[in-house]
Amino acid sequence: MTPLRVVVLGGSGFVGSALCARLAADGHDLVVPTRSRERARHLILLPTADVVEADIHHPAQLAALVRGADAVVNLVGILNETGQETFARAHVELARNLVAACRASGVPRLLQMSALNADPAGPSRYLVSKGEAEAIVAASGLAWTMFRPSVIFGQGDSFLSMFARLAKALPVIALAAADAKFQPVWIGDVVSAFARSLALPETAGRRYDLCGPKVYTLRELVRYAAETSGAVRPIVPLSGALATLQALVLEHLPGTLMSRDNLASMTRDNVCTGPFPPVFGIEPSSLEALAPAWLAPESKRDRYDAMRASVGR
Repeated sequence: MTPLRVVVLGGSGFVGSALCARLAADGHDLVVPTRSRERARHLILLPTADVVEADIHHPAQLAALVRGADAVVNLVGILNETGQETFARAHVELARNLVAACRASGVPRLLQMSALNADPAGPSRYLVSKGEAEAIVAASGLAWTMFRPSVIFGQGDSFLSMFARLAKALPVIALAAADAKFQPVWIGDVVSAFARSLALPETAGRRYDLCGPKVYTLRELVRYAAETSGAVRPIVPLSGALATLQALVLEHLPGTLMSRDNLASMTRDNVCTGPFPPVFGIEPSSLEALAPAWLAPESKRDRYDAMRASVGR
């Protein structure tokens, strides 16, 4: 594939860091805007990445960033609102400004990170804003592709790793929405779908749901993370008013482990209705095959790594 000039918004985040590494390995030239080069210093080492300080919410700066690009990837997203960082600003306004910048500069290709269950009439502000962003991108006239993953797992994630930390810190885990369903997808598979779509013109104008091979309840995922990390804990399910009360308390604590908006999102199962999109040629990886590599205690991890090596994984 001919090397492209790709602007990656949100490139210093969990998914963005992995995608930038993949795109650089594929030979593409990258522009990665960030509020602080210090926070994105791990990307500076990538040979084809230009990490620049910029405010992507400033229309003029955004227009300058995308000028001359072959493609733009928008990975910007928040799970909870804090101060000026609202769903409307991070998801809807940015999508509107980005579409305008791409159209003004003649950027032909736009890859948009969305979410499963994104819907302008959805049950949470998060899902509503993701749905509104999808509508803006779909009406842009650009060669867009949208990806709608379930929860993404991988080393350094804020999902399984968070549950493992909680299990080590708490004697009992009180869990709201314990029966909510998820179909976790590995970060490597998500990144591969994004990267491969750049060379697949038939993916333009399409939305793709991305899920792993297995559906779990939230209770099962929390139990798995706890047990794999060596911290088996009792799980106490919360529902109704107790679940809402827990979310209300947690959304006002540092780190925002859960919010009432998160709880509302979980009223819809976070699962796919079909297999991983065959156009990408990816067989999705299982959580059990990969997660012990970073969740398991060091002593068990060494044995796990040796076992993986013996079978060629």
